[in-house]
Amino acid sequence: MVVEAEVEKLKRFQEFLRQEDKTIFEDMLDQCKLFASAASVMASPIKQVPLIISMLFVHHKKLAELEKRLEAHDL
Repeated sequence: MVVEAEVEKLKRFQEFLRQEDKTIFEDMLDQCKLFASAASVMASPIKQVPLIISMLFVHHKKLAELEKRLEAHDL
């Protein structure tokens, strides 16, 4: 899969992060993998686009969930 291959390329970047940042980065990549099958159907000449879309989707989903929780608490 294209997303899996691109995630593997990003592992080198992770090597140079501080330990606490490595954990966050790993979590971000793991979340992207959840949507890899959906992202892999994108017909893009740029291989990184499906990965970026997956990252954006995961972050947008988390943001929407946090907004709902804040609204539920009337904040």
